Amino acid sequence: MRKVRALVAVAVALAVGTGPALAAPGPSDAQEWWFDTWQVPSLWDSGARGQGVTIAEIDTGVNASLPELTGSILPGWDFGKGGGDGRTDHAVDAFGHGTAMASIMVAHPILLGITGLAPEARILPVAVPLRGTTDAPASGDDHLAQAITWAADHGAKILSMSLGGTRNPARDQVPCPEDEQAAITHAISKGAIVVASAGNSGKSGSPVEEPGVCLGVVSVGAVDSHNVVAPFSSRHKYLTVTAPGVNVPSLGQQPGHAFAGDGTSQSTAITSAVLALIWSKYPNLTGRQIVARMLATVDHRSPTGKPDPAYGYGIVNAHRAITATVPGNAPNPVYDAVAPYLTANSAKARALPVPKPAASRDEPPGAYAVGKAPSVWSMRVWTALGVGVLGAIALIVLAVVGVTRARTYAAQSGESSAGWRSRKRGPEVPPAPTYRDEAGLVWHDLTAPREEPDRPL
Repeated sequence: MRKVRALVAVAVALAVGTGPALAAPGPSDAQEWWFDTWQVPSLWDSGARGQGVTIAEIDTGVNASLPELTGSILPGWDFGKGGGDGRTDHAVDAFGHGTAMASIMVAHPILLGITGLAPEARILPVAVPLRGTTDAPASGDDHLAQAITWAADHGAKILSMSLGGTRNPARDQVPCPEDEQAAITHAISKGAIVVASAGNSGKSGSPVEEPGVCLGVVSVGAVDSHNVVAPFSSRHKYLTVTAPGVNVPSLGQQPGHAFAGDGTSQSTAITSAVLALIWSKYPNLTGRQIVARMLATVDHRSPTGKPDPAYGYGIVNAHRAITATVPGNAPNPVYDAVAPYLTANSAKARALPVPKPAASRDEPPGAYAVGKAPSVWSMRVWTALGVGVLGAIALIVLAVVGVTRARTYAAQSGESSAGWRSRKRGPEVPPAPTYRDEAGLVWHDLTAPREEPDRPL
């Protein structure tokens, strides 16, 4: 059995810009500071606005009726028991994780000036049943592998997964479940880029999390506005990059509500949007070349050439990724790692079945199976021979070994997260109303009415 999954959403910090003030969008005390750092308006003016790029957001679903998201959310798919097109957020909390991540990527600046980084990209919402949603499975499959395959087969060029689940080497035979690896391999073989959160367990041991650990995935950690890795951001040998993940404003799932927070969920959404900007500027490049361009232009580059457990290969820099001269054959260690798997399993990956859920289902999600393979906990890259053995054994036992799963979109409570903080209106303003999710995190609604305290005459 696997432990309950954790996604990421933690606290806020002060934002700063670099160079001359460029009036970054967002609330005055929760500005989207990366807009200044990366000179985003100039990138937009150069033709990099995310146009022509579809980002599949595999999450809790998206409230597509928000005016800030009008025209940006495509019909997707809902793997929950009720079916649907993914344009409903099933999060039980007011925050609405899927809606928030979509707003970070594509929101129109209406409420508090919150602006998506890739405003002309389109979101393909793929809802999966997670704990903390109205579709929360008591036990059974959250359909993540099927969701990845569905998204890749329905036009997504980037798959953004602000979610993750811890893996235990004493219990789990491989760091990445075989069905997820097969689905990710399938997506990459179709030209898509797969992005996932590193996790919010930097203060609690940084356990391995999938799908971030899976081969070929761009795994993302979080930094603050000073380019310092956030304490909560999980440290991993397989970490790919870090990106802004502190003091990130986002829309709530209900009209007129917004929240400010940080986490590797947010840094994953921002990285996905950066990749969309790069691809819209260089539409003829392959997914491999887009990722290579991003890796070639990172800040705080690892001096060893290997990923640093805290920073990965470095900090994403959208401006450099779009404006720098990068050779077409720039190295891409992320894709090099999955190449043997891609070669050995391409036929199986292309043939992976994609069952379509019924429009309405009353039964809880079913179980899924993983195959046995030698442990690879100490290394990121598997050899071609090892991968071939993995695939062969998986074909035999895939339908036999049953494991239940249940991911959640909320960070675990305790040392692994710092909660949510309110947007301040001044030193004397009382805190905003508090929401506590099923994992114990405290969130504050930034837009809820608050009474001003009595002031001395």
